Amino acid sequence: MSDFHQNGIISTLHNFNIKSKKEIEEELRLFSKRRPIQLILPSLFSEIKRPALRRIINELNKTDYINEVIIGLDQASKGEFEEAKKFFSTLKIKHKILWNDGPNLLKLDKELKKINLSPQNFGKGRNVWYCMGYSIACDKAEAIAIHDCDIKTYTNEILAKLIYPVANPKLNFEFCKGYYPRISKNNINGRVSRLLVTPLIKALKKIIGPSEYLDFMDSFRYPLAGECSFRKRILREVRIPSDWGLEIGILSEMHRNYRNSRICQVDIADKYDHKHQDLSPDDTSKGLSKMSIDIAKTLLRKLATQGNTFSMENFRSLKATYYRIALDFVEIYKKDCDMNSINLDIHKEEKAVELFAENIMNAGEAFLEKPLETPFIPTWNRVESAKPGFMKRLKAAVESYN
Repeated sequence: MSDFHQNGIISTLHNFNIKSKKEIEEELRLFSKRRPIQLILPSLFSEIKRPALRRIINELNKTDYINEVIIGLDQASKGEFEEAKKFFSTLKIKHKILWNDGPNLLKLDKELKKINLSPQNFGKGRNVWYCMGYSIACDKAEAIAIHDCDIKTYTNEILAKLIYPVANPKLNFEFCKGYYPRISKNNINGRVSRLLVTPLIKALKKIIGPSEYLDFMDSFRYPLAGECSFRKRILREVRIPSDWGLEIGILSEMHRNYRNSRICQVDIADKYDHKHQDLSPDDTSKGLSKMSIDIAKTLLRKLATQGNTFSMENFRSLKATYYRIALDFVEIYKKDCDMNSINLDIHKEEKAVELFAENIMNAGEAFLEKPLETPFIPTWNRVESAKPGFMKRLKAAVESYN
Protein backbone atom coordinates (compact mmCIF):
# COMPACT_ATOMS: atom_id res chain seq x y z
CA MET A 1 0.00 0.00 0.00
CA SER A 2 1.41 3.36 -1.01
CA ASP A 3 1.52 6.44 1.23
CA PHE A 4 0.08 9.94 0.75
CA HIS A 5 3.39 11.81 0.82
CA GLN A 6 3.77 14.88 -1.40
CA ASN A 7 7.07 16.74 -1.58
CA GLY A 8 5.43 20.04 -2.50
CA ILE A 9 7.46 20.55 -5.68
CA ILE A 10 5.95 18.14 -8.21
CA SER A 11 2.80 16.04 -8.00
CA THR A 12 3.25 12.45 -6.82
CA LEU A 13 0.53 10.09 -8.02
CA HIS A 14 0.29 7.02 -5.81
CA ASN A 15 -1.05 3.52 -6.23
CA PHE A 16 -3.60 2.84 -3.49
CA ASN A 17 -4.68 -0.43 -5.14
CA ILE A 18 -8.28 0.80 -5.35
CA LYS A 19 -8.72 1.51 -9.06
CA SER A 20 -8.28 -1.66 -11.09
CA LYS A 21 -6.13 -2.05 -14.18
CA LYS A 22 -9.31 -2.82 -16.12
CA GLU A 23 -10.81 0.56 -15.16
CA ILE A 24 -7.61 2.38 -16.14
CA GLU A 25 -7.50 0.62 -19.51
CA GLU A 26 -11.16 1.42 -20.22
CA GLU A 27 -10.39 5.11 -19.69
CA LEU A 28 -7.26 4.90 -21.83
CA ARG A 29 -9.31 3.53 -24.72
CA LEU A 30 -11.46 6.64 -24.54
CA PHE A 31 -8.47 8.99 -24.13
CA SER A 32 -6.69 7.42 -27.11
CA LYS A 33 -9.49 8.55 -29.44
CA ARG A 34 -8.69 12.16 -28.52
CA ARG A 35 -5.00 11.75 -27.74
CA PRO A 36 -3.50 8.89 -29.78
CA ILE A 37 -0.96 6.96 -27.73
CA GLN A 38 2.45 5.83 -28.89
CA LEU A 39 5.18 3.74 -27.22
CA ILE A 40 8.92 4.08 -27.86
CA LEU A 41 11.08 1.03 -27.12
CA PRO A 42 14.87 1.63 -27.31
CA SER A 43 16.43 -1.81 -27.71
CA LEU A 44 19.76 -3.50 -28.32
CA PHE A 45 19.73 -6.46 -30.68
CA SER A 46 21.07 -8.60 -27.84
CA GLU A 47 17.86 -8.01 -25.90
CA ILE A 48 15.77 -10.06 -28.33
CA LYS A 49 17.73 -13.07 -27.06
CA ARG A 50 16.59 -12.48 -23.49
CA PRO A 51 13.27 -13.54 -21.93
CA ALA A 52 12.49 -10.01 -20.65
CA LEU A 53 11.72 -8.61 -24.11
CA ARG A 54 9.64 -11.66 -25.06
CA ARG A 55 7.59 -11.07 -21.90
CA ILE A 56 7.17 -7.39 -22.81
CA ILE A 57 5.87 -8.28 -26.30
CA ASN A 58 3.41 -10.79 -24.84
CA GLU A 59 2.13 -8.22 -22.35
CA LEU A 60 1.80 -5.48 -24.97
CA ASN A 61 -0.30 -7.86 -27.09
CA LYS A 62 -2.91 -7.75 -24.31
CA THR A 63 -3.41 -3.99 -24.76
CA ASP A 64 -5.73 -2.29 -27.24
CA TYR A 65 -5.22 1.44 -26.58
CA ILE A 66 -1.74 1.84 -28.12
CA ASN A 67 -1.88 3.18 -31.67
CA GLU A 68 1.74 2.46 -32.59
CA VAL A 69 5.04 1.18 -31.21
CA ILE A 70 8.35 2.66 -32.39
CA ILE A 71 11.29 0.32 -31.82
CA GLY A 72 14.79 1.76 -31.91
CA LEU A 73 17.19 -1.09 -32.73
CA ASP A 74 20.91 -0.67 -31.95
CA GLN A 75 23.97 -2.86 -32.59
CA ALA A 76 22.42 -5.01 -35.33
CA SER A 77 23.97 -6.23 -38.59
CA LYS A 78 21.80 -6.76 -41.67
CA GLY A 79 21.21 -10.41 -40.78
CA GLU A 80 20.45 -9.49 -37.19
CA PHE A 81 18.02 -6.79 -38.34
CA GLU A 82 16.13 -9.40 -40.37
CA GLU A 83 16.08 -11.62 -37.27
CA ALA A 84 14.77 -8.71 -35.21
CA LYS A 85 12.00 -8.05 -37.75
CA LYS A 86 10.91 -11.65 -37.43
CA PHE A 87 11.02 -11.42 -33.64
CA PHE A 88 8.92 -8.24 -33.50
CA SER A 89 6.45 -9.59 -36.06
CA THR A 90 4.74 -11.31 -33.13
CA LEU A 91 3.80 -7.85 -31.81
CA LYS A 92 0.15 -7.40 -32.81
CA ILE A 93 0.20 -3.60 -32.46
CA LYS A 94 1.22 -1.57 -35.51
CA HIS A 95 4.96 -1.00 -35.19
CA LYS A 96 8.01 0.34 -37.01
CA ILE A 97 11.67 -0.52 -36.41
CA LEU A 98 14.44 2.08 -36.68
CA TRP A 99 17.50 0.12 -37.78
CA ASN A 100 20.02 2.62 -36.43
CA ASP A 101 22.97 0.75 -37.97
CA GLY A 102 21.33 0.48 -41.38
CA PRO A 103 22.88 2.32 -44.36
CA ASN A 104 19.91 4.63 -44.95
CA LEU A 105 19.88 5.96 -41.39
CA LEU A 106 23.68 6.13 -41.20
CA LYS A 107 23.68 8.19 -44.41
CA LEU A 108 21.32 10.71 -42.82
CA ASP A 109 23.43 10.70 -39.66
CA LYS A 110 26.52 11.63 -41.73
CA GLU A 111 24.64 14.63 -43.13
CA LEU A 112 24.03 15.86 -39.59
CA LYS A 113 27.61 15.11 -38.59
CA LYS A 114 28.91 17.47 -41.31
CA ILE A 115 27.12 20.38 -39.63
CA ASN A 116 27.81 19.19 -36.06
CA LEU A 117 24.20 18.23 -35.35
CA SER A 118 24.68 14.47 -35.08
CA PRO A 119 24.71 12.76 -31.65
CA GLN A 120 28.33 12.43 -30.53
CA ASN A 121 27.99 9.00 -28.92
CA PHE A 122 26.26 5.78 -29.88
CA GLY A 123 23.98 4.71 -27.06
CA LYS A 124 20.51 4.86 -25.60
CA GLY A 125 20.29 8.66 -25.84
CA ARG A 126 21.01 8.61 -29.57
CA ASN A 127 18.55 5.77 -30.06
CA VAL A 128 15.76 7.60 -28.22
CA TRP A 129 16.52 10.85 -30.07
CA TYR A 130 16.09 9.28 -33.51
CA CYS A 131 12.89 7.56 -32.36
CA MET A 132 11.61 10.97 -31.27
CA GLY A 133 12.51 12.40 -34.67
CA TYR A 134 10.58 9.67 -36.45
CA SER A 135 7.59 10.26 -34.16
CA ILE A 136 7.64 13.96 -35.03
CA ALA A 137 7.89 13.16 -38.75
CA CYS A 138 4.85 10.85 -38.58
CA ASP A 139 2.85 13.24 -36.35
CA LYS A 140 0.37 10.54 -35.31
CA ALA A 141 0.58 10.68 -31.50
CA GLU A 142 -0.37 13.12 -28.76
CA ALA A 143 0.80 11.08 -25.76
CA ILE A 144 4.08 9.13 -25.90
CA ALA A 145 5.61 6.71 -23.41
CA ILE A 146 9.15 5.34 -23.25
CA HIS A 147 10.34 2.34 -21.31
CA ASP A 148 13.30 -0.02 -21.39
CA CYS A 149 13.37 -3.49 -22.94
CA ASP A 150 15.11 -5.32 -20.10
CA ILE A 151 12.31 -5.30 -17.49
CA LYS A 152 12.16 -8.84 -16.13
CA THR A 153 8.99 -8.24 -14.09
CA TYR A 154 7.08 -6.38 -16.81
CA THR A 155 3.30 -6.32 -16.91
CA ASN A 156 1.17 -4.10 -19.14
CA GLU A 157 -0.08 -2.38 -15.98
CA ILE A 158 3.28 -0.57 -15.94
CA LEU A 159 2.48 1.01 -19.30
CA ALA A 160 -1.12 1.81 -18.35
CA LYS A 161 -0.10 3.70 -15.21
CA LEU A 162 2.83 5.39 -16.95
CA ILE A 163 0.81 6.84 -19.84
CA TYR A 164 -2.36 7.65 -17.88
CA PRO A 165 -1.27 11.04 -16.43
CA VAL A 166 -0.45 12.54 -19.84
CA ALA A 167 -3.22 10.77 -21.77
CA ASN A 168 -5.96 11.97 -19.42
CA PRO A 169 -6.99 15.49 -20.57
CA LYS A 170 -8.34 16.34 -17.11
CA LEU A 171 -4.95 15.96 -15.44
CA ASN A 172 -3.18 18.38 -17.79
CA PHE A 173 0.35 17.04 -17.26
CA GLU A 174 3.06 17.51 -19.89
CA PHE A 175 5.55 15.04 -18.44
CA CYS A 176 5.39 12.03 -16.15
CA LYS A 177 8.22 10.04 -14.57
CA GLY A 178 7.68 6.48 -13.36
CA TYR A 179 8.95 5.24 -10.01
CA TYR A 180 8.89 1.91 -8.20
CA PRO A 181 10.58 0.01 -5.36
CA ARG A 182 13.90 -1.62 -6.32
CA ILE A 183 13.76 -4.51 -3.88
CA SER A 184 13.88 -8.27 -4.18
CA LYS A 185 13.47 -11.04 -1.64
CA ASN A 186 17.15 -11.02 -0.74
CA ASN A 187 18.45 -7.63 -1.80
CA ILE A 188 17.85 -3.96 -2.48
CA ASN A 189 18.91 -2.76 -5.92
CA GLY A 190 19.16 0.62 -7.63
CA ARG A 191 22.76 1.23 -6.51
CA VAL A 192 23.47 4.23 -8.71
CA SER A 193 20.29 6.01 -7.63
CA ARG A 194 20.66 5.11 -3.93
CA LEU A 195 24.41 5.46 -3.53
CA LEU A 196 25.31 8.12 -6.10
CA VAL A 197 22.49 10.37 -7.27
CA THR A 198 20.64 11.01 -3.99
CA PRO A 199 23.73 11.67 -1.82
CA LEU A 200 25.44 13.61 -4.64
CA ILE A 201 22.48 15.98 -5.00
CA LYS A 202 22.46 16.55 -1.23
CA ALA A 203 26.22 17.15 -1.27
CA LEU A 204 25.86 19.65 -4.14
CA LYS A 205 23.28 21.53 -2.08
CA LYS A 206 25.86 21.92 0.69
CA ILE A 207 28.60 23.04 -1.70
CA ILE A 208 26.53 25.34 -3.92
CA GLY A 209 23.82 26.48 -1.55
CA PRO A 210 20.07 26.87 -2.22
CA SER A 211 19.11 25.73 -5.71
CA GLU A 212 15.67 25.33 -7.27
CA TYR A 213 17.18 22.92 -9.78
CA LEU A 214 18.68 20.64 -7.11
CA ASP A 215 15.45 20.75 -5.09
CA PHE A 216 13.60 19.71 -8.24
CA MET A 217 15.97 16.82 -8.96
CA ASP A 218 15.83 15.72 -5.33
CA SER A 219 12.04 15.52 -5.46
CA PHE A 220 12.00 12.44 -7.74
CA ARG A 221 11.77 9.13 -5.95
CA TYR A 222 13.66 7.27 -8.67
CA PRO A 223 15.36 9.80 -10.97
CA LEU A 224 17.17 7.13 -13.01
CA ALA A 225 13.99 5.26 -13.98
CA GLY A 226 13.96 4.64 -17.73
CA GLU A 227 10.16 4.93 -17.80
CA CYS A 228 8.55 8.28 -18.64
CA SER A 229 5.72 9.72 -20.71
CA PHE A 230 5.07 13.13 -22.24
CA ARG A 231 2.98 15.19 -24.61
CA LYS A 232 4.19 15.36 -28.22
CA ARG A 233 5.25 19.04 -28.10
CA ILE A 234 8.14 18.06 -25.81
CA LEU A 235 9.73 15.99 -28.61
CA ARG A 236 10.72 19.08 -30.59
CA GLU A 237 12.16 21.02 -27.66
CA VAL A 238 14.02 18.50 -25.53
CA ARG A 239 17.83 18.58 -25.53
CA ILE A 240 19.20 15.30 -24.17
CA PRO A 241 22.62 13.70 -23.58
CA SER A 242 23.62 10.78 -25.77
CA ASP A 243 25.33 8.87 -22.93
CA TRP A 244 24.26 7.40 -19.56
CA GLY A 245 23.16 10.87 -18.43
CA LEU A 246 19.96 10.51 -20.49
CA GLU A 247 17.47 10.26 -17.62
CA ILE A 248 19.06 13.09 -15.62
CA GLY A 249 19.27 15.17 -18.80
CA ILE A 250 15.57 14.73 -19.59
CA LEU A 251 14.58 15.73 -16.04
CA SER A 252 16.85 18.77 -16.32
CA GLU A 253 15.12 19.82 -19.54
CA MET A 254 11.71 19.48 -17.91
CA HIS A 255 12.86 21.79 -15.12
CA ARG A 256 14.15 24.33 -17.66
CA ASN A 257 11.12 24.35 -19.95
CA TYR A 258 8.01 23.58 -17.91
CA ARG A 259 6.26 24.64 -14.73
CA ASN A 260 6.40 22.20 -11.84
CA SER A 261 2.60 21.98 -11.89
CA ARG A 262 2.78 20.34 -15.35
CA ILE A 263 5.18 17.62 -14.18
CA CYS A 264 4.43 14.54 -12.09
CA GLN A 265 5.78 11.18 -10.99
CA VAL A 266 3.67 8.04 -10.73
CA ASP A 267 3.95 4.73 -8.89
CA ILE A 268 3.88 2.18 -11.72
CA ALA A 269 4.82 -1.14 -10.11
CA ASP A 270 4.84 -2.99 -6.80
CA LYS A 271 7.75 -5.10 -8.05
CA TYR A 272 10.41 -4.16 -10.59
CA ASP A 273 13.61 -5.82 -11.72
CA HIS A 274 15.76 -5.52 -14.82
CA LYS A 275 19.17 -6.44 -16.20
CA HIS A 276 21.87 -5.38 -13.74
CA GLN A 277 25.07 -3.68 -14.87
CA ASP A 278 28.44 -4.71 -13.47
CA LEU A 279 30.17 -2.23 -11.17
CA SER A 280 33.33 -2.38 -13.36
CA PRO A 281 35.64 -0.82 -10.73
CA ASP A 282 38.72 -1.28 -12.93
CA ASP A 283 37.29 0.16 -16.15
CA THR A 284 35.69 3.61 -16.31
CA SER A 285 34.48 2.94 -19.86
CA LYS A 286 31.99 0.25 -18.83
CA GLY A 287 29.18 -0.61 -16.45
CA LEU A 288 28.18 1.42 -13.43
CA SER A 289 31.58 3.09 -13.36
CA LYS A 290 30.98 4.80 -16.72
CA MET A 291 27.36 5.46 -15.79
CA SER A 292 28.36 7.26 -12.60
CA ILE A 293 30.82 9.52 -14.48
CA ASP A 294 28.28 10.39 -17.20
CA ILE A 295 25.60 11.19 -14.63
CA ALA A 296 27.92 13.36 -12.56
CA LYS A 297 29.07 15.26 -15.67
CA THR A 298 25.45 15.86 -16.71
CA LEU A 299 24.62 17.37 -13.31
CA LEU A 300 27.75 19.55 -13.34
CA ARG A 301 27.06 20.85 -16.84
CA LYS A 302 23.47 21.71 -15.98
CA LEU A 303 24.60 23.57 -12.86
CA ALA A 304 27.22 25.43 -14.90
CA THR A 305 24.53 26.65 -17.32
CA GLN A 306 22.84 28.25 -14.31
CA GLY A 307 25.90 30.34 -13.46
CA ASN A 308 27.65 28.04 -11.01
CA THR A 309 31.45 27.91 -11.26
CA PHE A 310 33.63 24.94 -10.38
CA SER A 311 37.30 24.29 -9.66
CA MET A 312 39.30 21.29 -8.51
CA GLU A 313 39.00 22.65 -4.96
CA ASN A 314 35.21 22.52 -5.33
CA PHE A 315 35.40 18.95 -6.53
CA ARG A 316 37.63 17.87 -3.65
CA SER A 317 35.12 19.35 -1.21
CA LEU A 318 32.26 17.79 -3.16
CA LYS A 319 33.92 14.38 -3.06
CA ALA A 320 34.46 14.54 0.71
CA THR A 321 30.93 15.81 1.38
CA TYR A 322 29.39 13.21 -0.90
CA TYR A 323 31.41 10.42 0.70
CA ARG A 324 30.24 11.24 4.21
CA ILE A 325 26.58 11.60 3.18
CA ALA A 326 26.67 8.37 1.13
CA LEU A 327 28.10 6.39 4.05
CA ASP A 328 25.32 7.75 6.27
CA PHE A 329 22.81 6.48 3.71
CA VAL A 330 24.43 3.04 3.76
CA GLU A 331 23.79 2.90 7.51
CA ILE A 332 20.15 3.89 6.96
CA TYR A 333 19.71 1.24 4.26
CA LYS A 334 21.24 -1.36 6.58
CA LYS A 335 18.73 -0.58 9.33
CA ASP A 336 15.87 -0.61 6.83
CA CYS A 337 17.00 -4.02 5.55
CA ASP A 338 17.32 -5.39 9.08
CA MET A 339 13.75 -4.28 9.75
CA ASN A 340 12.59 -6.20 6.67
CA SER A 341 14.82 -9.31 6.98
CA ILE A 342 16.86 -8.42 3.89
CA ASN A 343 20.59 -9.09 3.82
CA LEU A 344 22.67 -6.03 2.88
CA ASP A 345 26.36 -6.49 2.17
CA ILE A 346 27.92 -3.41 3.80
CA HIS A 347 31.29 -4.15 2.22
CA LYS A 348 29.84 -4.12 -1.33
CA GLU A 349 27.82 -1.00 -0.58
CA GLU A 350 30.83 0.92 0.69
CA LYS A 351 33.03 -0.30 -2.18
CA ALA A 352 30.46 1.17 -4.57
CA VAL A 353 30.47 4.45 -2.63
CA GLU A 354 34.29 4.58 -2.82
CA LEU A 355 34.17 4.04 -6.59
CA PHE A 356 31.49 6.69 -7.08
CA ALA A 357 33.45 9.17 -4.95
CA GLU A 358 36.50 8.63 -7.13
CA ASN A 359 34.39 9.02 -10.26
CA ILE A 360 33.02 12.34 -9.06
CA MET A 361 36.62 13.56 -9.26
CA ASN A 362 36.99 11.94 -12.69
CA ALA A 363 33.83 13.69 -13.86
CA GLY A 364 35.11 17.00 -12.45
CA GLU A 365 38.43 16.66 -14.24
CA ALA A 366 36.68 15.82 -17.52
CA PHE A 367 34.40 18.83 -17.05
CA LEU A 368 37.32 21.23 -16.47
CA GLU A 369 39.37 19.78 -19.34
CA LYS A 370 36.59 20.42 -21.86
CA PRO A 371 34.48 23.28 -20.48
CA LEU A 372 33.13 24.14 -23.95
CA GLU A 373 32.07 20.59 -24.80
CA THR A 374 28.43 20.35 -25.92
CA PRO A 375 27.42 16.74 -25.21
CA PHE A 376 23.69 17.41 -25.50
CA ILE A 377 22.04 16.40 -28.75
CA PRO A 378 20.48 19.39 -30.58
CA THR A 379 16.72 19.81 -30.55
CA TRP A 380 14.73 18.58 -33.53
CA ASN A 381 13.57 22.18 -34.05
CA ARG A 382 17.18 23.10 -34.79
CA VAL A 383 17.66 20.14 -37.14
CA GLU A 384 14.56 21.13 -39.11
CA SER A 385 15.83 24.70 -39.35
CA ALA A 386 19.31 23.65 -40.49
CA LYS A 387 18.17 20.87 -42.85
CA PRO A 388 14.71 21.59 -44.31
CA GLY A 389 13.11 18.37 -45.51
CA PHE A 390 15.27 16.19 -43.26
CA MET A 391 12.27 14.88 -41.32
CA LYS A 392 10.57 13.64 -44.50
CA ARG A 393 13.72 11.79 -45.50
CA LEU A 394 14.07 10.32 -42.01
CA LYS A 395 10.52 8.98 -42.25
CA ALA A 396 11.20 7.55 -45.71
CA ALA A 397 14.45 5.92 -44.52
CA VAL A 398 12.72 4.20 -41.61
CA GLU A 399 9.82 3.02 -43.73
CA SER A 400 12.17 1.67 -46.40
CA TYR A 401 13.16 -1.00 -43.87
CA ASN A 402 9.60 -1.73 -42.78
